[in-house]
Amino acid sequence: MTLLVEQGARTGERPESGRAVVTGIGITAPNGVGVDDYWSACLRGASGIGRLTRFDPSSYPVQLAGEVAPYDPADFLPGRLVPQTDQTTRLALRAVEQALTDAAVDLAGIPPEEIGIVTGNSVGGLEFSQYELEHLWSLGSKHVSAYLSFAWFYAVNSGQLSIRHGLHGPGGVLTGHAAGLDAVAHARRYVRDGRPLVVSGAVDSSLCPLGWVIELSTGRLSRQPDPARAYLPFDVDASGYLPGEGGAIVVWRTPEPSRSGAGPATA
Repeated sequence: MTLLVEQGARTGERPESGRAVVTGIGITAPNGVGVDDYWSACLRGASGIGRLTRFDPSSYPVQLAGEVAPYDPADFLPGRLVPQTDQTTRLALRAVEQALTDAAVDLAGIPPEEIGIVTGNSVGGLEFSQYELEHLWSLGSKHVSAYLSFAWFYAVNSGQLSIRHGLHGPGGVLTGHAAGLDAVAHARRYVRDGRPLVVSGAVDSSLCPLGWVIELSTGRLSRQPDPARAYLPFDVDASGYLPGEGGAIVVWRTPEPSRSGAGPATA
């Protein structure tokens, strides 16, 4: 599937900035990993909300969240990357692999300095940070991983995706509630300015005790214990929100000319 995004005459942009296409999508979500599984879950109305499993939530007033199904990171990451990465980065790496496969793109055929990347992230490697700080408090500084120096940073997803896939062109990271939309907008501008391919999207995860305490401090989490009733954002019985994890990565490209040379290919 290819999505066509058109701008230009209606917005006053210069003509060469008219179009871009999304040619690949990767998803890691609580109710599906991969486009097919995720879309099937959406069509069925399947929720990804359930009781937390990555830590024992029994002592907390809220115990439900949107958690991506457990997996072994060694199944899709090189061994050297596993100890370097937090859950949020592993989910981003899974999503970008899917997106590039979906786009059927050969990155070796594009100069690395022409491939851009922009991601959104709000908290960085919070779970990684918590466990390394626990080592600091209980065992001392010699037991803290050197990878904490970058695994905690909200820009780590852009960095690790860039290193893993040789994305050496313009890049960046955005943070905040609308970071995913902002990342897509920035990627669109890079394509507008002539970059042949840009990877963008947003992935987050903060399902650890530290993240949970931070979320609880808002006073807005739903305390409804029934997973089917806990998160009803547009219902009269809405009782608050629940944290989730995951996100999506998309591949933006300049459109290929049609066979007639009259315009972009849209399928």
